[in-house]
Amino acid sequence: MSEKLLGFLLCGAAMVTVGSTVVASKVIGSGMPPFTAAAMRFALALPVFLLLMRLARQGLPLPDRRDGVLLMTQAALGSVGYMLLLVLGLRFTAAADAGVVAGSLAAMVALLAWLLLRERPSHTQFGAIGLASAGLALVTAGGTAEVLRVDVAALIGNLLVLAAVACEAAFLLLNKRLRVPVPPLALSTVMTGLGLVLAAPFALLERPWEADLAAPALLAVLWYAMVPTVGGFLLGYAGAARLTGAQAALATAILPLSAVTLAALVLGEPISLPQGIGMAFVLAAVALGARDRPRSVPRVPPAVTERRS
Repeated sequence: MSEKLLGFLLCGAAMVTVGSTVVASKVIGSGMPPFTAAAMRFALALPVFLLLMRLARQGLPLPDRRDGVLLMTQAALGSVGYMLLLVLGLRFTAAADAGVVAGSLAAMVALLAWLLLRERPSHTQFGAIGLASAGLALVTAGGTAEVLRVDVAALIGNLLVLAAVACEAAFLLLNKRLRVPVPPLALSTVMTGLGLVLAAPFALLERPWEADLAAPALLAVLWYAMVPTVGGFLLGYAGAARLTGAQAALATAILPLSAVTLAALVLGEPISLPQGIGMAFVLAAVALGARDRPRSVPRVPPAVTERRS
């Protein structure tokens, strides 16, 4: 097996795990308070990352004050914010819809880099942003050919999921602002630890010891912690090391496919025509965006969810 093929298989497997966070978040949202779920996830994943750090003989970074603030902001957005918004959004919208929305990450990175950092996208990236936007619009449209109706609940849910994607994109953009780059394994460990510190106080306010936590939600949190968070990191970076940036970026197209497929298989959600067309637009945006990735916009690693996601 060639290194390139192995890289695609590893990155593809990583994105399948990332796609499964959509289904897991749907289950978590129906059976557990959101901050409690986030704190449990980080508490489960942190010892594993610390063990991996020890095995790799790596130390935790000692950032200066500026980089420390950036790391804390990244944890608030990319670790805690991403999960909370995803869980809350999936209380209102279908997992298949959320999967399509989550697939717009690469386009969101380019859009935020343009709006916040004044890094003007290329014509190719403008096209990718437009295609992704059209796909997101379609997943909230339904009804007959004569009239489109907008499901208000789904719209709210999709906007919350889109906000989660924006948090993830901001995480990636902030990462390039660090004065001293943090190695991937150390970054994931730090994000998990800071995520636990940020989520735990709010989890205590939810008084989880008095709640009737559903068994499926507990299993979903365990899955989220061990498979997408830890397993997705290991698979994603092992695959990305064997591929170019554009090749690794193409693997992100598997995210919406994975999320929509798992929503149908695990949750029994039907896949509607607008969802199918919307997913096609998002996949086209990923393919187009991967063709032109300026140096100023960071490559989106396949392990993105947590990457920290």
